[in-house]
Amino acid sequence: MSRGTVVLGAGMVGVSIAWHLARRGRSVLLVDRRPPGRETSYGNGGLIQREAVRPYTFPRDFGKLLSALPNRRVDIRYQMSGMLTYAGPLLGYWRSSSPRHYERIANEYASLITLSTQEHEPLIEAAGAGELIGKEGWLEVHRDPGELERRGYEAEDAAQRFGVTHNLLDGAGLAQLEPQLGGVLAGAIHWTNSWSVSDPGGLVAAYARSFEQQGGEILQSDIRRVSQSGGGWRIDTDAGSLDAEEVVVALGPWAGSWLRDLGYRLPAFVKRGYHMHYGAADEKRLGHWIADADVGYILAPMRAGIRLTTGAELARLDAPPSYGQLDAAERKAREIYPALGQRLEDEPWKGARPCLPDMKPVIGPAPQHKGLWLAFGHGHQGFTMGPVTGRLIAEMMEGEPTAVEMTPFRADRF
Repeated sequence: MSRGTVVLGAGMVGVSIAWHLARRGRSVLLVDRRPPGRETSYGNGGLIQREAVRPYTFPRDFGKLLSALPNRRVDIRYQMSGMLTYAGPLLGYWRSSSPRHYERIANEYASLITLSTQEHEPLIEAAGAGELIGKEGWLEVHRDPGELERRGYEAEDAAQRFGVTHNLLDGAGLAQLEPQLGGVLAGAIHWTNSWSVSDPGGLVAAYARSFEQQGGEILQSDIRRVSQSGGGWRIDTDAGSLDAEEVVVALGPWAGSWLRDLGYRLPAFVKRGYHMHYGAADEKRLGHWIADADVGYILAPMRAGIRLTTGAELARLDAPPSYGQLDAAERKAREIYPALGQRLEDEPWKGARPCLPDMKPVIGPAPQHKGLWLAFGHGHQGFTMGPVTGRLIAEMMEGEPTAVEMTPFRADRF
């Protein structure tokens, strides 16, 4: 089977790339072992985060580092095997989080985030997926008044520099907007130009159907090998071999291992995460997505139930699950949302966020191979940045001017 372009990976990033290439008239085959949107893109918090202009840093405060050592925090946990496996990339992450490097990195990162909602818009419209989208924003709630004040200053800075919109709420204002919340909450930041998604996997699937309507094809099969063949590429799958002029690797947390076979040693690592759905009486359901920012989890009122998502777990991609982080998050969630019901699934979902030490994705051509393109490492924001990544990859492949300066996202920066 021969195709002009094969996109490997059917998460939000891969589907968005395939959609943009098909829109430009290319013959595109999208390949994944699972249906579109059923891996990392399925399990996230369901937010398109226009406000997320500052990527998550590695803790540099000595007190916070000490507090993480007992491994009981909700926002960050670790498995020792993962810390050893990823020691090099994590050291690079710590260095990149220094004030000397971080401001430059954040400005480069923000160039993608600021286009996030506007780049989702045409895909939502083409897919007829508007019923999945909420445009009421979301609430970053705080228990600590000092932390709320500090974040308020950061929100104002983001508003002035990057066009982020928000409202700062005190405790009374929060209670009026979200009366189901209780406990001791100092207030919240209401991020008003970010969007929520009631079924993240469903949105990716809708984008994939729109891709097919444009003439694209999807192959659900395990990928066995990617190799150069003549002037193009051969992809061996369980369904047979594919020949392509160009290949895009958008395999999320699995991209690093595939690229090693082609001679690339990019310092990729993963932050794992868990979620569980809970019941809640209709009259007690939340009206907004809630992030308990001082603790480190999200409550998301989705179609499947109230989804509780955890912070990050530094562990190997293939390490056994460890559900203590989710259990701790559930206990904390019941403090501020007493109406949280019973668990709706027998076992929590587990996924992995693909990360790089400088907190920015790789988007662009592979430095050593013609016709090989890379798009991975979006960390916490692959769902948010998928469509803008799709646009940028398509622009580069077609030789068009790109919407943003792409040098900061090149693979050869490592």
